[in-house]
Amino acid sequence: MAIIAVRIDDRLIHGQVAALWTNTLGATRIMVVDDKVATNDVQKMSLKIATPNGVALSVLSIDKAAERITAGAYEGQRVFLVARKPGVLNKLIDKGVELKEINVGNMPYEQGKIKVANTVSVTQEEIEDFEKLQAKGVAISIQLTPSDPRKDFMEVLKEAK
Repeated sequence: MAIIAVRIDDRLIHGQVAALWTNTLGATRIMVVDDKVATNDVQKMSLKIATPNGVALSVLSIDKAAERITAGAYEGQRVFLVARKPGVLNKLIDKGVELKEINVGNMPYEQGKIKVANTVSVTQEEIEDFEKLQAKGVAISIQLTPSDPRKDFMEVLKEAK
């Protein structure tokens, strides 16, 4: 399978994703899956600029990403998939994309969210999305950078509630 890692990060491509994670994983392509960004040329250009040299970039809607992944369009590549929200990943799975593990990196605090960790706050809807992912057999970890310890996200979530 071409997908080597999946990360939830509200910032999509930034220093940690572009330098630390991409290099550590040996990714050859970053795939951003976001319906809004996929139709915004300015945001797509910003992501392209943030992508490390030598690494390909795909910015796709949920439907297009699922279609291309399930068709085997990325075989032979090392794809690092990034999305802002867990609901996006549930939709990909529902469309036939196999995801075994998800890393939760950054979901910023906003009014009405529950703070789970320093860099992760969630809404009730997002909690339900994480529970659906877990029910589908997806392992969910929380790890800000590759050098940080990896923790079971659902355990951290349970302690925060």
